[in-house]
Amino acid sequence: MRSTPPRSTSRPSPFMPWAPTPWLHRTVRHKVRRTIRHAIRRTLAFAFTACMVGVLPATSWAQATSASPAPRASATAPRHLLWTDLTPKDWDPGKLMRERFKGQNFDLLSDDDPKVQALMDAMRELWDAAPVNDAMNGVSGRLPGYIVPLEESAKGLKEFLLVPYYGACIHSPPPPANQIVHVRLAQPVKGFRTMDTVWVHGTLEVARSKSDMGVSAYRIDARKVEAYTREKPQPAR
Repeated sequence: MRSTPPRSTSRPSPFMPWAPTPWLHRTVRHKVRRTIRHAIRRTLAFAFTACMVGVLPATSWAQATSASPAPRASATAPRHLLWTDLTPKDWDPGKLMRERFKGQNFDLLSDDDPKVQALMDAMRELWDAAPVNDAMNGVSGRLPGYIVPLEESAKGLKEFLLVPYYGACIHSPPPPANQIVHVRLAQPVKGFRTMDTVWVHGTLEVARSKSDMGVSAYRIDARKVEAYTREKPQPAR
């Protein structure tokens, strides 16, 4: 019997309500007989289907809004940066995929079907080259997200990727480059692990870089990294 994605995810993202929060880790854990390649194929098929049916908005990814209104900034509070701010408003990552693979049902293909590899290559090429929002270059504030470590030692974490949903780059392929931020710290920090949620304080820079975990389109030289806490919405005035 063919497995299907759960209707709701066990770890929804508090930052991006549209994000295809991965169910892949659950599939791999309970069905160890599946190969890694097959698991990746299922993830890509889910991401492609999400673009088609609207889990990722077909009109424009960047039209997605935050699950709750951003809190009002006080005179001293840092600006709350949103992941939707990092994508151009007219960018539609699903359009090319829908045009190139229209009518294809990848869930019915075998693991070694050339069409599966074609989908993987096309999606990866599109997402790694995802355009940035130049208006965000030089904007200071704080951005919430999940940690994907790049450089850590006994002294702590010094370099990592910040991603908007749980499991990205770890249990599923990396998200688009404009949804990955490369974070660097002058001094290592302790107390953080893979997929911990944090606030990163600093200034956004448009800077594309490649690592073993994915391609990032932005960078922050962090002034501070702190554990994420959900803020209470401020009453309207």
